[in-house]
Amino acid sequence: MTTGSRLRTVVHNLVFQNPIVLAAGTAGYGEELAGVVRLESLGGFVTKAVSLEPRVGAPAPRVAEFEGGMMNAVGLANPGLAAVRVQHLPWLASHLPQTRKMVNVVGFAADEFAAVVTGLEEALDGEQASAVDAYEINVSCPNVKAGGMEFGADRTALRAVVASVRAATKRPVFVKLSPVLENIGDAARISADAGADGITVVNTIPGLLIDIERRKPMLGFGTGGVSGPAILPVGLLATWKVRRAVPLPILGVGGVTSAEDALQYAIAGASLVGVGTAAMRDPRAPERIVAGLEQWCTRHNVKNIQDLTGTLEWPH
Repeated sequence: MTTGSRLRTVVHNLVFQNPIVLAAGTAGYGEELAGVVRLESLGGFVTKAVSLEPRVGAPAPRVAEFEGGMMNAVGLANPGLAAVRVQHLPWLASHLPQTRKMVNVVGFAADEFAAVVTGLEEALDGEQASAVDAYEINVSCPNVKAGGMEFGADRTALRAVVASVRAATKRPVFVKLSPVLENIGDAARISADAGADGITVVNTIPGLLIDIERRKPMLGFGTGGVSGPAILPVGLLATWKVRRAVPLPILGVGGVTSAEDALQYAIAGASLVGVGTAAMRDPRAPERIVAGLEQWCTRHNVKNIQDLTGTLEWPH
């Protein structure tokens, strides 16, 4: 068996050299991490958000750490569709041919998601076709026209968003769901019925950290999203629920710091595993996770890591 073939992962005809990807918000648009993280050693990465218009984002401070992980309130800051097309697609197209690139898309009205994807697709012809392999649609965004309810929590809006994005591209579409949804399995089924090719779980969990000397929130926005080791069990449970609900590939994200964590996601049902906070704390962590997966599969005579996907045995 050739080196690395144990970790080769195929998702919707996309070949990932291993199942480890950098989660959205931690890889910039790739170029920012060149020379910091060896992106060429990973299966892929998800870019930071792309919205129709530029977003300044949340006020500083945007990040705060605690014993179980970190909280952030970046506010989906990004330069907007037009700037991404000009400034980032050319680099993505000309670098990292073996690393899959997924673009995270956000919107604040139902039609904005498809508008972003359409705008990107228009720029992905000819030499730039390899800049984007798939899309990740973040439906945890508030639907401004519907009183601020998350798209993922509104069955009608969720169906409309996924269907419109599906119509705008032939590339694989992953729908990123929040762990606080009342029934994440139902949201996954609606996404699948509307044309999604995969599900990403989970997004961060809302939380609050307080500066006791100032008696004010540690983050400039007040609340933020909790990530890191503390949400590992949450992500695993969501992955298992989605796996039972739909047959789609799953990108499991949340709390992964080791190969053992990534293996738990695979056994729970994930085909791909995202690393976020751990990579921000230590840029070499994703590489170590890949190496650890290779070693574990070799020791346990696992011919391909996809053989582990969804093999969790539930107690009777």
